[in-house]
Amino acid sequence: MKLLPTLFAAALLQLAAFTTAEAGSNLDEIKSAGVLKIGTEGTYAPFTYHDASGALVGFDVEIGQEVAKRLGVQAEFLEGKWDGLIAGLDANRYDAVINQVGITEERKKKYDFSDPYIASKAVLIVRADDEEITDFADLKGKKAAQSLTSNFGKLAEKSGAELVGTDGFDQSIQLVLTGRADATINDSLSFLDFRKQKPDANVKIAAEQADADYSGIIIRKGEPELLEAINKALAEIKADGTYEKISQKYFGADVSK
Repeated sequence: MKLLPTLFAAALLQLAAFTTAEAGSNLDEIKSAGVLKIGTEGTYAPFTYHDASGALVGFDVEIGQEVAKRLGVQAEFLEGKWDGLIAGLDANRYDAVINQVGITEERKKKYDFSDPYIASKAVLIVRADDEEITDFADLKGKKAAQSLTSNFGKLAEKSGAELVGTDGFDQSIQLVLTGRADATINDSLSFLDFRKQKPDANVKIAAEQADADYSGIIIRKGEPELLEAINKALAEIKADGTYEKISQKYFGADVSK
């Protein structure tokens, strides 16, 4: 009779060990497998996308490759749609997600985040020759091209702007360039990407919010050794100039803060 609980407990331990090994859910298993499995979209330029040759490239992709390199393993990217990306951690499809996942208190309840590796701020974008709008308060009575349901749109409205509805960043910029809108409040990373692609465009940043939103590498809870190793790798990447090189390549600026 006493054997049943013992056998049951042993079976549970074996099942837990199998599950851990199957998922590569700790640093030893990842190193043993020689692969860090990373979930990403592959459709979100300039962070994670396919170039003309079909290769997976992007800022997040290169960060993931460098982190894996410093763990002594290869990066294996598994692509999926955003809606199911983080849930893939629960299903043990991969060891981490690197896809501009914002660090929020709600997400931190269920998952662990690395130290931030990229920062985004709300910026006020105007035509390069506009000397009248220099701060968010100057939007009062002006036309701002915005996605109406976005936080940026709400900020423009709070600043007293008249909103001109758009489908997103690209359309907002075009309305500013053509003079159909005076400004747009948008994401700093989107603007830097646009500026990288079109350096001669007649737009500039007039002001930016002090507070930034940060993204991190997200993993399952209960893997402190992996989290520590990832944070160590990120620190090394920033210290040796690798981060600056990748950041300049995709944004023409340091986007870590």
